[in-house]
Amino acid sequence: MKPVPWFVSCAIAGSVLVGAAPAFAQPPHPSPVAPAGTTLRQAFEAAWQRAVQSRESEAQTERARAEQTAAGSLWAAPPAVELNHLSDRVHSNAGRKETEIGIVWPLWLPGQRGARGVAADAEMKLAHAQTQAARLRVAGLVREAFWKLSAAQAEAASTAAQTRYLQGIASDVQRRVQAGDMARADALSARAELLEAGSIQGEADQRRLAALAQWRTLTGMESMPQLLAPSRAGLADPALPADEHPELRVAEQAVERALKRLDAVNLSRRDPPELSVKYREESPGYGEAPQRGIGIGLRIPFGTDGRNAPLQAAALGELDVAQATQQRLRERHEADLALARGALQSAVRQLDDTRDRAGLLRERAELIGASFRAGETSLSDLLRAANAAAQSDAALARQQAALGLAQAQLQQALGILP
Repeated sequence: MKPVPWFVSCAIAGSVLVGAAPAFAQPPHPSPVAPAGTTLRQAFEAAWQRAVQSRESEAQTERARAEQTAAGSLWAAPPAVELNHLSDRVHSNAGRKETEIGIVWPLWLPGQRGARGVAADAEMKLAHAQTQAARLRVAGLVREAFWKLSAAQAEAASTAAQTRYLQGIASDVQRRVQAGDMARADALSARAELLEAGSIQGEADQRRLAALAQWRTLTGMESMPQLLAPSRAGLADPALPADEHPELRVAEQAVERALKRLDAVNLSRRDPPELSVKYREESPGYGEAPQRGIGIGLRIPFGTDGRNAPLQAAALGELDVAQATQQRLRERHEADLALARGALQSAVRQLDDTRDRAGLLRERAELIGASFRAGETSLSDLLRAANAAAQSDAALARQQAALGLAQAQLQQALGILP
């Protein structure tokens, strides 16, 4: 039996990345493949539905909606009912008593209702921007988990192919030892290399299972979208204004909300005035006719520094913090974007170098394999060449996934969802 050509392992590792491995070269533990039509976008949406950030965003939106409802109310605060009753039964018991019932309506100050409404609208816009930013953060987790699993699967397939190749070499060497063509020491060396390859394969499988478990926890899916190598056509930056990045939108809306809250504070220099309408019934004593009347009252609180200064200081502090946060976030975004572009360019160069190196080692191993079968090269030289080629193939598989991750991280820095 002729040994299996070593370069089959290279074909297997590459086929994992393009999703087209031949039937005879499937790994011993097949990588999960998502149902037809499953995309990274669907995996992201599934992860978003499971994420705690999704519940937080919903609660934030509900709070903003409640503030809009309160700002649209006819009254500055909930109306109140007043009840008063006075009787002399305990003292003189002359039959004198007074009963008063009234309704109190807090009124909006001029311009206050509009300012509160604008502030509530800014709160709703901020909640929407925070939802988009939270979705982007979850998308980053999904992308990272996806490409981590991609690399683990490719490496596991590469090590499995190398193990099968060494199994073929060990079997062929054993037959040649039995035929007297090779020494027993060669069989022991081949067997030792096979055992080491099996150990490496086991470690790669464990990493694959760990990455798959992380993927399942994140998305709730038992499988992942079909693995595809990133295309060079998708390496250019999409046309996207910097201000459209969700994190920058959050900072911008936080400044806007702080400004509107400051306006609302400036237009609320005192507590709301209260309009009251009261009905009063008074009985002077036994046998006397009761007296009734309706009254209208207006209560106007004064605005003092003791009330206004803390509120205005808090509003100004919130605005200052929001503006500083926006400036720092812009600087960090520019740095992250430059770093992501540099990482992508580096990943492209490394992939080209790794592919060239893998091709050279593949050709070298093919030549040494032919020389070994012709009896011109020792087994140790063949095993060294095969191991070097297998390591290069595994590095190529990892670098292919690294390129995909670098491209995904650039999209993340640009604020693009899957």
